[in-house]
Amino acid sequence: MSTTTEPDREDDAETRRERLTRLFGGGWIFLLLIFLIALFAALRPMQFGSAYNLSQLTINAAILLVLSIGQTFVIVTAGIDLAIGAVLVFASVLSAKTMLWLAGAAGTTFGTTDASWLVIGIGSLVAVAAGMAWGAVSGWLVAVARIPALIVTLGTFGMALGLAQIITGGVDVRAMPERLVAHVGAGSIAGVPTLVVIAVVVTAGAAVVLHLTRFGTRVFAIGSNAEAARRAGINVRAYMIAIYMISGALAGVGAVMSNARFSTTTIGGHGMDNLTTISAVVLGGTSLFGGVGSIAGTVIGVFIPIILLNGFVILGIPPFWQTVAMGAVLIVAVWVDQLKRRAQERG
Repeated sequence: MSTTTEPDREDDAETRRERLTRLFGGGWIFLLLIFLIALFAALRPMQFGSAYNLSQLTINAAILLVLSIGQTFVIVTAGIDLAIGAVLVFASVLSAKTMLWLAGAAGTTFGTTDASWLVIGIGSLVAVAAGMAWGAVSGWLVAVARIPALIVTLGTFGMALGLAQIITGGVDVRAMPERLVAHVGAGSIAGVPTLVVIAVVVTAGAAVVLHLTRFGTRVFAIGSNAEAARRAGINVRAYMIAIYMISGALAGVGAVMSNARFSTTTIGGHGMDNLTTISAVVLGGTSLFGGVGSIAGTVIGVFIPIILLNGFVILGIPPFWQTVAMGAVLIVAVWVDQLKRRAQERG
């Protein structure tokens, strides 16, 4: 005779649902990454699995990873940064123009210039400072003016991109310091591409800050419940401004990396960076509702669009399908996030 009661059976069923939700919400994106790698490696083993292609995958992921790290900080607080790609464009233009001016080269110069490392360093600082300035504007409008982050960053997206086009007349700056291109864009450190090294350093630093410091703990607290964090003595406004400034600063770092990688500014090349970074962060398990997220998850999420695009190109599929696929995967990721939240609420 069974002694299992109806409530016990309901509890067991709920436990199974929660386990399934945790499985899909926690490890499913890693399984998807493995599946994509295995699929493209099986279909085009010589092309996809070549050392050159794998190297290009990591280099292409480097800039996106730096941007996604900044997006992670913002989304953990239940915010969003739609301006991240436009801020990168503005910072890259301002940095390139500064380096041209300091090097004494004409604004119409094509190719590389003989700028010193001091000039490159100043140009890099200008890019980071420009990104931080835009982040401060967005953070102040969100935290102090209480304007929704979606509206604020949509506005700063248009402003940053428009100003970049005004500064350049809509034409890319096609002159970069030769040292920047040779040693950062195409160089390597101990056999590892310099761009990848920069991304790894940024990722490791961000992981320490977000997961092992009081600042990171308070970022999660603000994302979980901003009012409770304020009552606990956390200066929520100051932290929100700082978080958007971090996102802007990393967009500035991405601008320097982009200039080095492509030997030119790319005004029209970052229109989808906001969708791509948000997708990568959410795919990595960071909740759009705030309070949950990890840098390690973002690293995994970043490689999904990179591998999708690379695989589509190798298979001869138009790369425009990457946007379609990423949109579908993003919807699935948000749906899974909602399943996790419902399971936690029932628990």
